[in-house]
Amino acid sequence: MKIDWAALGSVFGVSLVATVALVGLFTLGIAGLSHRERAAERGESAALAVTGAYAAFAACVAAVTYGIYLIVA
Repeated sequence: MKIDWAALGSVFGVSLVATVALVGLFTLGIAGLSHRERAAERGESAALAVTGAYAAFAACVAAVTYGIYLIVA
């Protein structure tokens, strides 16, 4: 049995980058929603933060859906 270390390292690198990006997007979404709550307490509008949060969550859903598609196909 021979292990292709270059391919294994490539898969590890891509998985690491994808994981960090997905967690970062989700964190931006959570931060945007928490900004909405703080703005509501002060009586301000946080439309841009909420739009960004929903866009970040949509990107997370798209990435997960694409990953499932790659696994199933």
